[in-house]
Amino acid sequence: MSTAEHKKEAPKQVTCMVITVSDTRTVETDKSGKLMKDMLGQAGHKVALYTIIPDEPERIKAAVEEGLSHPEVQVILLNGGTGIARRDTTYETVAAMLEKEMPGFGEIFRYLSYTEDIGSAAILSRAIAGTCRNKAIFSTPGSSGAVKLAMSKIILPELGHVVRELNKDK
Repeated sequence: MSTAEHKKEAPKQVTCMVITVSDTRTVETDKSGKLMKDMLGQAGHKVALYTIIPDEPERIKAAVEEGLSHPEVQVILLNGGTGIARRDTTYETVAAMLEKEMPGFGEIFRYLSYTEDIGSAAILSRAIAGTCRNKAIFSTPGSSGAVKLAMSKIILPELGHVVRELNKDK
């Protein structure tokens, strides 16, 4: 079966959780989380859960666990905490939880960041994606530019396809 046929059979609506990892953002100032939610809604998807948490491994893990245990959530999207600063712990936390990594996500994200946006500073990005307990997890940098790039060029075009692949053996 071709990729086009897979996408044709993919669900048109996916239920998601959005997690913003930030020590400083609030609901009022969370532009990246709002952008994720808005872009998901505009594409016909549903956001069942949304939270802002500090960049602390235990809090990140607990938030992801909430999404993993929620019966409706199919995809968990995180933004923030993916850099190389001491406080940036999202990558390590998410990577440790993944059963299967999708290395192409980070590779393509960094390539697009390099060619379309930030040049060689793309090497600082530790965007990661994979699966855990039959749910997809995508982790992007926290800037609204990074979120827009990841959502428009990678995540939204493949969201239904990823969920279809996760559920085809059920």
